[in-house]
Amino acid sequence: MPIYQLRCPAGHGYEVIQSFAAALPPCRECGQPTSKVPSVFGLAGQAERSLPPAPEAMPQTWRGTFNGDPEYVGSLRRTAERRRDLEERHPELAGDRRPVLAHEGRYESAPLRRGDPVPRRSAGDSGVSGP
Repeated sequence: MPIYQLRCPAGHGYEVIQSFAAALPPCRECGQPTSKVPSVFGLAGQAERSLPPAPEAMPQTWRGTFNGDPEYVGSLRRTAERRRDLEERHPELAGDRRPVLAHEGRYESAPLRRGDPVPRRSAGDSGVSGP
């Protein structure tokens, strides 16, 4: 029997061993429908290196595009199109598609997406990063 990695829309993930013909079980934690996730085992090696990067791994700022270098921006656009085509064929590879509302400053390491709670600022946090 095959082992499947499953994930629900809420992000809960786990593995199950079941028949190929059996229906996918609902999420153990929230009861939502689940979908199959490609196994890391199946994507290792050459296939993993050939995958286009996820949108969150692409440059997010003007400086990240080498100040809008036309050749680099064109290559980014082609890479994004390859990723979009891949996700259309394999929706289980798509990450969080909620719009990013903030990605700089205190949100640089973890972008703020629509629907996320806004973290409270600490007493010493002015909201401005850098010199």
